[in-house]
Amino acid sequence: MAEEREILSWELFGNASRELATMIAEDGYEPEMILSIARGGLLIGGALGYALAVKNTYTMNVEFYTGVDERLEVPRILPPAPDFVDLADAKLLIVDDVADTGHTLKSVHEFCAGKVGEVRTAVIYEKSHSVVQCDYVWRRTDLWINFPWSDKPPVVDREGIVADA
Repeated sequence: MAEEREILSWELFGNASRELATMIAEDGYEPEMILSIARGGLLIGGALGYALAVKNTYTMNVEFYTGVDERLEVPRILPPAPDFVDLADAKLLIVDDVADTGHTLKSVHEFCAGKVGEVRTAVIYEKSHSVVQCDYVWRRTDLWINFPWSDKPPVVDREGIVADA
């Protein structure tokens, strides 16, 4: 029997991103910048950027997962990293698709701390064993999640590059 999974469809993603934006807005948080953790956070970052009327967006590449429930020992921030010059008072929203272990979000949060005025986090999903408690969460689950952007294998086979699960 197949392992039970959380399934996020494209339609449900649209609802999730809108509901997450509404939570942030109703909380009164008005980020001046959105930092999306690539790759899973790219789409949610864009959706939140539009919904919250934030045009100042950044991307940070972090390598951690190497396969289904397989990961490196610690997350690695890959270059180029954002340069937050003259942003000591800015409000930053860090976004990702899931806070699974939370180590990726934690490393990005630590990277940003002290460089901007305030940092908050938002995810579509958060798992109970995450080391980070996100400020904004659409749903909590401990199941493996099938995201619509990563539930099929790549259309190319690149030797030495492991596809996301």
